[in-house]
Amino acid sequence: MTPIHFAFSAAFLLGLAGLAFNRAHLLSALLCLEGMLLSLFIALSVWALQLNAMNFSIAPMVLLAFSACEASAGLALLIATARTHGTDRLKNFNLLQC
Repeated sequence: MTPIHFAFSAAFLLGLAGLAFNRAHLLSALLCLEGMLLSLFIALSVWALQLNAMNFSIAPMVLLAFSACEASAGLALLIATARTHGTDRLKNFNLLQC
């Protein structure tokens, strides 16, 4: 494994570990998701450049579009929960109660 692949893998795994173990606030969960998607975007871009094929050059842009949609939906949920519950702490949310 090259050092650049190790860096992308480590960044993704750190984001995944932050999402799994640091679940105090919704904003920190959203930041961990964005870090994971950013490392995937950079890794996919480098992979498309290394293959030197035009077929795979659109894949990073599609991932970036999905990342932007995920970020906007996450921020909308953050604002909605902060308005209804008064906080963004994940321990205060109950999925069974509307």
